[in-house]
Amino acid sequence: MIRIGVDFGGTKIEAAALDAEGRFLARVRRPSPREYELGLEAVREVVAEAERQSGARVGRIGVGGPGSPSPATGLMRGCNSTELNDRPFPADLARVLERPVRYANDANCLALSEAIDGAGAGVEVVFAANLGTGCGGGVTVGGRLVEGRNRFAGEWGHMPLPWPTAAEYPGPACWCGRRGCLELWISGPGLQRDHGADLTGQEIVAAARTGDAAAAAALDRYIDRLARGLAVICDVIDPDVIVLGGGMSNVDELYARLPAAIAPHVFSDVFTTPVVRPLHGDSSGVRGAAWLWPLEP
Repeated sequence: MIRIGVDFGGTKIEAAALDAEGRFLARVRRPSPREYELGLEAVREVVAEAERQSGARVGRIGVGGPGSPSPATGLMRGCNSTELNDRPFPADLARVLERPVRYANDANCLALSEAIDGAGAGVEVVFAANLGTGCGGGVTVGGRLVEGRNRFAGEWGHMPLPWPTAAEYPGPACWCGRRGCLELWISGPGLQRDHGADLTGQEIVAAARTGDAAAAAALDRYIDRLARGLAVICDVIDPDVIVLGGGMSNVDELYARLPAAIAPHVFSDVFTTPVVRPLHGDSSGVRGAAWLWPLEP
């Protein structure tokens, strides 16, 4: 009895086959092309290889990726991999794979994986913040995804940065057509943009740890902005746990400093919500995609 999931990311596409207990039977990765038809073909190839390695063909595929399909048109919206926008991506995946496909936002897949048997197992409400090339969010209640009436629950990356300073307002222009979106501040590229030098997010954090003043100040601003964004989420749903994913989730300082940074902004006299790493690391997205379907014999 196995499931197969696909994580369609901005830098990589991964397919994985899982057994009934969620253990990996196969994992296949390849770089993401930035052309629509090539992306469809890449998904077909990684699924075929995962099936070859696991020795089974399944009748249904779960896919996690950016944005979400509109319930009105079936066309994709809100994807920072902009080649997907206004395309019938789930339907095209079903055509290429020649079987039914369930599609969910990649942050939703992170939340589902961690709620079922990860860092959020056994609690009622999980909020997952995916901090990578963009900024996504996913919510589960009782181990089930909350996608909402219009299927965009958790899309906190395109709300404005809360309580902006004069220097932060109105903020940079976003690809979505707005200004000052949270994604522009708390994604990996947001940290790079704020720091200003030609360094990756990892290099900025490493420099901060060595005492580099500019890097340390950029990391301080990043944590403060992330805390403000998470405080709004806490005011709305008061999660039992916040799980971080994406490349920025590898920054140790976030777990040590975020709870105290969130607390002054929440509308409560107490704040004890833990901010934790994903138990399944960068495998959570593909595991959550596989969990979108029940087991197949």
